[in-house]
Formats: sequence, C-alpha cells, structure tokens
Amino acid sequence: MSNIHFPITFEPMTRDRAAVLSRWTYEGIYSIYSMEDSDECISELMNGEYFLGIDPRRNEVIGYICSGNSARVPGGYPAGIYEHHDCLDIGLGLRPDLTGKGIGQSFLIEAMGFLSVRYAITSFQLVVAAFNERAIKVYERTGFRKGECFPSKVEDREIEFLAMKCLDDIGI
Repeated sequence: MSNIHFPITFEPMTRDRAAVLSRWTYEGIYSIYSMEDSDECISELMNGEYFLGIDPRRNEVIGYICSGNSARVPGGYPAGIYEHHDCLDIGLGLRPDLTGKGIGQSFLIEAMGFLSVRYAITSFQLVVAAFNERAIKVYERTGFRKGECFPSKVEDREIEFLAMKCLDDIGI
C-alpha cells in the first residue's frame, strides 16, 4: 500500500493544479484516461464540478473527483443511463503513479462521503471502461452494482463502458 495519509481532504480545483492534472498520462490500455494538455481541458477542470483530493500531511494532490455533467460519458445519453434517476453521477481519478497501489477504495469512500455532504445525497452512479477490471473490483467492493453496458467514442475509437450504481448507505 502507498504511504498516503487518510483521511484526505477535498478542495476546489485551482488553475495551477488543473494545469498539472491536464498533463497526467496513464500507460497502456489505461491511456484513455489521460487528459489533454490544453486550455480547453483546463477550462473544463475549472467548471466548478471538479475537486482535488489532497493528502493534507504533504499538501500533495493524490487524485480528483467530479460530479454532474462532468462525470458523464457521451455514449451514456443515447443509452438512457442519465434519465430519471436519483443518483449523483460521479467520476474520479488517481494520480497515475498511485494507481494499482491499493488506495482506490479508500479514496472512493472518502470522495463519496465528501459528495454526500456537499449534495445531500447517498446514491451514486459512475461509468467505467468495461475492460478496467481493476477499477470495477474496487467499485464492487465499495457497494456499486453493475448496470448497463454501452459504447462511447473516445478519440477515434469505440470503447465499451459499464454504468455502475451504489444505492446503499455504505457508512459514509
């Protein structure tokens, strides 16, 4: 396990840190999660729906969370997964060097706790690339259940995505 100190704190995105996040790159099949180092990406990160996950002992960014429209995948609209539900759509990402280190579930639980207080909601939906078995296992251990699969375009190719919902109070 990484030497990240929990609990972590969540802070609004800053322009300087958005610029750093926009340069995060992930290796191999996970490269679809890499951001684009551009003014457009930085503007998106500054839209008010993104928050930084900070290790307070080091004042170090370990990840980010987003909610609402920023957490939605375009292919989910025609698939109907964003219609008529009482869940908050969420997205998250760990800093690339922290993935696969055993902190994903702790990060997710803390993110859900923060978002449940902020938005007074305890039901969540997220979307994950269907090939991302590592993340799916974390989400299932946290109480998310698999839902509908649907395709969505990422750059120039179709990727299969999986919607997952957590409707239970997981003690957050």
